[in-house]
Amino acid sequence: MRILEEFWYGNIEPTEYDTFACAEYKEALQLISRNEEKLQATMTDAQKELFSRYADSVREFQDMAECLLFQNSFRLGARMMLEIVTDA
Repeated sequence: MRILEEFWYGNIEPTEYDTFACAEYKEALQLISRNEEKLQATMTDAQKELFSRYADSVREFQDMAECLLFQNSFRLGARMMLEIVTDA
């Protein structure tokens, strides 16, 4: 039960994951940053404001999608555990 205790006391954050170990993730994030900088360098102030609102909306959507994915994944894991326990 040690993992549940760690989770209870906030020592485990289920939404955190080690992105530094994944080179592809790091490369994709750098590419996004470079492309955003290049894009914003060509924009007017009005376009920058519109892009900022767009990016905020995308981040909000991604947060919701990640939350739903976490919930569904947790449910799947719980169903797997139930199946293992009931089939034993």
